[in-house]
Amino acid sequence: MVIVHHLNHSRSQRVLWFLEELGTPYEIKHYARDLTTNLAPPELTAIHRLGKSPVIEDDGQIIIESGAILEYLSAKYGNGRFSPPAGTPEAITHSQWMHYAEGSAMLPFLLRLYTSRLGDAAAPLMPRIDGETMNHLSYIESALANRDFFLGDQITAADFQMSFVAEIAHLGGATAQCPNIAGFVKRIQAREGYKRALEKGGEYRFA
Repeated sequence: MVIVHHLNHSRSQRVLWFLEELGTPYEIKHYARDLTTNLAPPELTAIHRLGKSPVIEDDGQIIIESGAILEYLSAKYGNGRFSPPAGTPEAITHSQWMHYAEGSAMLPFLLRLYTSRLGDAAAPLMPRIDGETMNHLSYIESALANRDFFLGDQITAADFQMSFVAEIAHLGGATAQCPNIAGFVKRIQAREGYKRALEKGGEYRFA
């Protein structure tokens, strides 16, 4: 059985959601952030030396990184439901979204988070961070024009991967001028699998 080492308020929520949509049995091992530092507890380092979440175990293998986890689960348990056929143009697009979510899209949001702790010292960086944030939001907004999900009308693993980016943007009010992203967030949060994952995963401040 798949074991998900689940940290509250983290990217591992989308792994729970994906498993719910797959209908794959899984077990959750819960970890709580430190109330002072907001960091993961040291117990996670016993599972993987980086001490980060998500981490899953399956058939004795430890797998880290959201994109790798979703690709693994899709290939093993998806029966072709959540990934385009290999070798197609859609598969290339799908792969790009899978890597883009953490490789590019999250960077300006993380920079904003960390620089917000610097107060006025961060002022010189803010125009660049704001510009990059809007650049990525505009790109994502245009990609969702006239479609429900990133590859069209059918949900794929790329939508699970991009969900964290969209929810972070929505939480911060950045989607006020991005109705397509706001609509995407509304659609995914209305799914029954998403709701079940939320019940099992516990409090999730990005929902």
